Amino acid sequence: MLDRSAAPGENLPVAAMLSEVGNQIRSIRKEAGLTLDQLSELSGLSIGIVSQIERGRANPSFATLVQLAHGLGIPVGRLFQVQDQRRSPVVRKTERRLLDGHGVGIPDDGSRYELLTPDLNGALEVTWVETPPGYDTSGTPYRHNGEEFGLVLSGRKDVYLDGVRYELGAGDSIRYPSTTPHWYVNPGDETCTAVWVTTPPTW
Repeated sequence: MLDRSAAPGENLPVAAMLSEVGNQIRSIRKEAGLTLDQLSELSGLSIGIVSQIERGRANPSFATLVQLAHGLGIPVGRLFQVQDQRRSPVVRKTERRLLDGHGVGIPDDGSRYELLTPDLNGALEVTWVETPPGYDTSGTPYRHNGEEFGLVLSGRKDVYLDGVRYELGAGDSIRYPSTTPHWYVNPGDETCTAVWVTTPPTW
């Protein structure tokens, strides 16, 4: 690996390519529900190097990219498939990417999270959320930087903000700072479908 940063404005095509590859690595890592620490351990690279590559601030060798791809469990060629992401800003219903449950692995509780934005590289994350009757995350309240907005399309959803319950039905929406401890409950007898917007992305 070449241990140098790509200075802004220096060799713009190379810097742009490094940024695109870094964004691709970050997006794939988050899709897999891996932290920087976990990817570092799986790839055999230091956390600092992985972080620099994701931010487009390092010029990795091919061998280093192979290590990262191995840690992510993907072919190394996928790291360079950045042009495909630019073809269209549209996400078709049949092409939505399945997300894990807030970074803790693919949920097995009947819930479903689908990404409505083309990737996780923008300023916001929009997710299609389906939660079955009885769904309850009170055991693991969420708290992170940013802000969230939710719109219930069908069913019922109780949103708890620092212990205060807000009951939402079809057509109701809510906005709150993500720094407030929050969790969700489906108290109804049907699956709740909602659209959730988070900024910045948390996955």
